[in-house]
Amino acid sequence: MEILVCVKRVPDSAENEIEMNAEGNDIERDDLVFSVNEWDNYAVEEAIQIVDNVGGTVTVVTVGDDESDEVLRREMAMGAAKGILLTDDAFEGSDCKGVATILKGCVDKGSYDLIFTGAQADEGAGAVGGMLAAMLDYPYASLVNKIETGDGKLTVGREIEGGNQEMNEIEMPCVLSIQTGINEPRYVGIRGIRQVSGVEIPEFSAADLGVDAAAVGEAGAKVKKADYFVPESGDGAEMLEGSNDEIIEKLIEMLKANGGLQ
Repeated sequence: MEILVCVKRVPDSAENEIEMNAEGNDIERDDLVFSVNEWDNYAVEEAIQIVDNVGGTVTVVTVGDDESDEVLRREMAMGAAKGILLTDDAFEGSDCKGVATILKGCVDKGSYDLIFTGAQADEGAGAVGGMLAAMLDYPYASLVNKIETGDGKLTVGREIEGGNQEMNEIEMPCVLSIQTGINEPRYVGIRGIRQVSGVEIPEFSAADLGVDAAAVGEAGAKVKKADYFVPESGDGAEMLEGSNDEIIEKLIEMLKANGGLQ
């Protein structure tokens, strides 16, 4: 089983205080602490567990600059066998379609049974996995929280509304967007990172991937960032006090007063 997992280097929201830049069109990125996208971490762990059970290789790939190398090495320390860095000045400013186009170029250069993405990335759009599957003409499932391997097929569970799970059979090769909670990602220690620090990670440019530079990056982006802002804080929540019956009665009156109940 050959599995390609798409990962991304993102600001660590737990370690940073996010502020807008002077132009108001992005967050201030100087001095930010970065880490691997949380959803991608679950995707890598799931890929490793599948390979441990059925054999094969896990490869991690990212679109970014030289600093994204650290994300690849972290996931290799976790258990991925190979890393691939897709880097080119032409990639800067790519929207979701552009990122999917770049990743397709990487998939076309290999031979993969499974391609994983995190369920959420690219500022929460969660669109790259579906776009990549469409470009490859592969079956696709999103919000996957259960995978069972079979003979040329997978049985996958998807998280749907109401806390329910939808089960599907899907043929390989396919693209799956992995939801958090599907597993418990293993701890990565300093020793593991040191062991992969000297491993060569191949880099591919737009030309190497056969990707038209005009179709990606800021020049090819159909979705552009128009404005960033921090929402104004409201007055805060009103805490209701009293017995359960008193709280329920107060809540009903408040809902009626604000048009929530007729």
